[in-house]
Amino acid sequence: MIPYETKDIRTIVLLGHGASGKTSLVESMLFKTGATTRLGNVENGTSVADYDPDAKEKRHSIDSSILHCNWKGREINIIDTPGYPDFIRDTISSLVAVETAIIIISATDGIQVNTRKFWDIACQKGLGKIIAVTKIDGENVDYLALLESIKNTFGNMCIPLVLPIGTGHDFHNIVNLLELPHPLPEGVIGDAPAAHDALIEAVVSADDALMEKYLDGKEIEGGVLQSCFVKAVAGGNVAPVLCCSNKKTSGIEEILDAIANFSPSPVEGLRRTAVDLQKNQEITLEASKDAPFSAHVFKSVIDPFVGKLSFFRVVSGKLDGDISFYNVTSKKIDKVGHIYRVFGKEQQPVSRAIPGDIIAVSKLEDMHISDTICDPKHPVKFPEITFPTPMSSLAVIPTSKGAEKKISECLHKLTEEDKTFRVSHDTLTNELVITGMSTLHLQVMTSRLKRRFGIEIETHTPKIPYKETITARAQAQYKHKKQSGGHGQYGEVHIKIEPLPRGTGFEFVDEIVGGVIPRQYIPAVEKGIREVLDKGILIGHPIVDVRVRLFHGSYHEVDSSEAAFKIAASHAFQDAFNHAKSVILEPIVNIEVTIPAKFMGEITGNLSSHRGHIKGMDSLGDLQVVRAAIPMASIANYETELKSMTGGQGSFTIEFSHYDIVPAHLMQPIIAQAHAARAK
Repeated sequence: MIPYETKDIRTIVLLGHGASGKTSLVESMLFKTGATTRLGNVENGTSVADYDPDAKEKRHSIDSSILHCNWKGREINIIDTPGYPDFIRDTISSLVAVETAIIIISATDGIQVNTRKFWDIACQKGLGKIIAVTKIDGENVDYLALLESIKNTFGNMCIPLVLPIGTGHDFHNIVNLLELPHPLPEGVIGDAPAAHDALIEAVVSADDALMEKYLDGKEIEGGVLQSCFVKAVAGGNVAPVLCCSNKKTSGIEEILDAIANFSPSPVEGLRRTAVDLQKNQEITLEASKDAPFSAHVFKSVIDPFVGKLSFFRVVSGKLDGDISFYNVTSKKIDKVGHIYRVFGKEQQPVSRAIPGDIIAVSKLEDMHISDTICDPKHPVKFPEITFPTPMSSLAVIPTSKGAEKKISECLHKLTEEDKTFRVSHDTLTNELVITGMSTLHLQVMTSRLKRRFGIEIETHTPKIPYKETITARAQAQYKHKKQSGGHGQYGEVHIKIEPLPRGTGFEFVDEIVGGVIPRQYIPAVEKGIREVLDKGILIGHPIVDVRVRLFHGSYHEVDSSEAAFKIAASHAFQDAFNHAKSVILEPIVNIEVTIPAKFMGEITGNLSSHRGHIKGMDSLGDLQVVRAAIPMASIANYETELKSMTGGQGSFTIEFSHYDIVPAHLMQPIIAQAHAARAK
C-alpha cells in the first residue's frame, strides 16, 4: 500500500438515480487506477462493487459498497450507493463519511426524480459536489441541452470542466477547459473558449482577492487556481461538470483528476461538529491525527459466518498499536485485535487509521449504526443519523412449526444493518410484522433471511387491527346450571352494559348488595367478561370502551363455584353485547403525501375515493404535500398505487390518529370475511 497522510485523502460518495451508471463508473475508475486488473460489469455479474447475490440478481445496487484506489498520489475512498429509494438507508448513512458527492446523471435519461433528491440531500449536508455525466456515447444525446437543464435545475454553479468531442456513437474523447489545446480538435461540442472563461470566472469568484486580480487581467498561477478550485467546490460555489463513457473508459481519467485535484481533503472539506460530553457544548473537530480520537459508525453488515462487521469514518485522531476506544452509546471500552480497510467484499488488515480513513472492525455486537466511538478521556457525541420512516408492511408466517422464535431473532439481526427495516409483533392481530421502504425492499430482506440463515417464510398483507365496541345500553342475565352427579354447577349473573368515550377501555362496576353473589365469586365474574373482551364477538378482535355493571344474581350453597360464575358472566355479556348496537372500530391514520404539483388532482381524488378526508395542502419547493385522515384499511397497498400514479416520484408517511366506527355498509363484509376465516 502506498503511504499517505490525511491531506492526501479524498473521500467521495456516488449519488444518482437507479441505472444512471454509478457502479459502472466505479468499475472504470478502479480499472483505470490499477486497483482491479479487469473491468467489472454489472450486467454479467463481475462487478466488485455489486458483490451481494441480491444485487447480482437484480442487476442494480442494493447496499452501499466501499472501495478505494490511488490516483496520482491521492488515496481515494469511494462509496457506491443504491439509486432507488427502496434502498436509500445506505445512501443516507454514507453521507456522514464523505467530503464530496459525485452526482451521476445519465446522458440518455437526463435529470431524474432521485437525481434531484440526492442533490438536495448533498446540499443540506454541506458536501462539495462534482457532476459526472455518464453514457455520453448513448443514443440521441444532446449534451448542450443537458448542460442547460443541469444549470436550470441545480443552479449556475454547475460549470463544465470538460466538453465532449462528439456525442453518441461519434464520441471519442474530451477536451479539458482548464488546459485548452491549440488548435482545438474538430468536433468539440460547445464553445470551448467561452466555456473556459466562464469556468475560470466561477472558480476565482470564491476568493475576493483572486477575483480582483482576475478582473485586472493579471495571470493566475496554476497552483493558486487549483487551491481556489478546491475552496470553490468545498464551499458549494462551483460544481464542475464532466462527462464520460464507461464502455469506452473515455473521460474516466479526467474524472479521477477532478477528484484528486479539486475535491477537498478532510482538512479542507466539511467541518464536523460534535457535542463535548464533558463540557456539554458543541465543538468543531480538527482533522488531525494529533487530536483526540473520534469516529462515526455509519454502516453494519451481518454475516452468519464472519459475524458483525461495523464501518466507521475516522474524524480526528488516530488508531494504532494497542487498539481500543470508548463507545459513547454502550458506555463501554472496546478492544479490537485488528482493523481493516474494505475493498468490496474483501477486508484488508491495516496497522493504523488516520482522519479521513474508512475502517471496519468485526464482532463488536454492541456497536450500532450512528454510534460515536472516541478517546475515553475526551468523550464526544456525533449527531444521530436520521432515516426515513418505512411504510410498507407484510405479516410473516413460518413454513415450519416452532420456528417463530428463530425467525424473530434472525429478522432482528437484519435490522442491525438496515435502519429502514423493522420487525414488530402486533398484539391486536397476534402477527409478526416486517416493515420496509417498499414491497421490493421486503422481498430482498426475506431473500436474505433464507440465504443467510436458511429460513423460509410466507408473507401476506397484515390484518387490520380492528376493535369492537357498543353504541347503546343493554342488559342481560344468564343462569349457568348443570347437574351431573355429585356436585353440580350453578351461577347466575345480571349485568348492564353501556358505551364509554373512545379510548377509555373497560370498566367493571360491582353493584352487588345483600350478598346475592358472595364476594369470593365477584372476581370470577369480571374474569369471565374480560376473556370475552379479549376474544371479541363480531370478528374476533378485542372489545373496548365498555362499562359493565354487575347488579344482581344468585348462587347455590353447594354447587356454586368460580368456574360457574365465570361461564355465566361470559354468556350474559355476549347476550348483552348483541343487543347493544355493536359496531366495528377501524384505525384511522394521518397521511402526508409528497408529490410533484402536476399530480395534485389525481392524488387528492384517489385519497377521497379511499374514504380519505383532505385536511390541508402545503408547498415544499416545487413539490406539494397533501395531508389527509384515512382508514388504514384503505391504504394497505398505497405504496404500489402511489408509485403507479406518480411514476415513482411520490412518497408518503403515515402515523396513527384514532379509532372510528366502520360505516354500516362495510361492516357486514368484514364480519363475513372473519367468519369465513374462522371456518377455514
